[in-house]
Amino acid sequence: MSTASLSLTVVALVIICLIVLSKISKAGKQAATYLVLLLIAATMLLPFYWMFVLATQSTQNIMKSPPPLWFGGNTAANFESMMASVQLLRHFFNSVIISSAHTALVLLFCSMGGYAFAMYRFPGRNALFLVLLATMMVPGMAGIIPWFYMMGRFRLINNYLALIIPGCANAFGIFWMRQYCQNNVPGSLLDAAKIDGCSEWLIFFRVIAPVLLPAFSALGIMTFVNSWNDFMQPLLILRTVDKWTLPLMLRYMLGDPNRGGDLGAMMLANTMAVLPLLISFLCASKFFMSGLTAGSIKE
Repeated sequence: MSTASLSLTVVALVIICLIVLSKISKAGKQAATYLVLLLIAATMLLPFYWMFVLATQSTQNIMKSPPPLWFGGNTAANFESMMASVQLLRHFFNSVIISSAHTALVLLFCSMGGYAFAMYRFPGRNALFLVLLATMMVPGMAGIIPWFYMMGRFRLINNYLALIIPGCANAFGIFWMRQYCQNNVPGSLLDAAKIDGCSEWLIFFRVIAPVLLPAFSALGIMTFVNSWNDFMQPLLILRTVDKWTLPLMLRYMLGDPNRGGDLGAMMLANTMAVLPLLISFLCASKFFMSGLTAGSIKE
């Protein structure tokens, strides 16, 4: 059975469960609800599981019909083929540097901007915030040419800074942190800190920042994933192979005339690119969920 047929089967089962759910007792409804959620979770996890399985298979096994659904023994050969085509560790390190630095700057500047909009009253605050929100309606691709022109004028072509600095104070991040500050940072906390003689910088980094930890986690994961998966901007900026990120490496492997047809090596490379995202999400999932739901219930 192919993955498409399997997914359709799972969807059909979910629909049947929903129909049955409306006609059974309260205890049965709870059990059926958990069953539906379990089926949905399995559907979401199936592509990742299949990617891990194919990373251990040879190209011949991957092309079989039906494709394999259990792990094989070709991992070492796939790894050798992948390393013969690209410098995986180098590209992995490049992605880590760019994504980590960009995420750190986003968390710093967006938290400062959101905190200022939420907790301080200054002339033109509302108008400035509306202008900030209006920038979110502009498609990102509409600014790709001006951005590339500016990076050229700043002599940042083939420089990591062109991928790290732009967007570090973006509208979505400031809006996100502002909403969290409004719902979770009481004004009395600031008043108490000022009475104790804290400066503005000390208030933010020692008093406010610990309160913003769930918001930091949620925004940090979203920013890190977007930066890690970015393909267009690194393609335009990075000119030398040793500075390429993982998405560029994967595209190069696909077009490699010698190894582009090695599907096992391709799937292993995809697995290596996805694993850091999965690990980071699992490590911060508790704070991520609390950051998403913060402010949804008011007492």
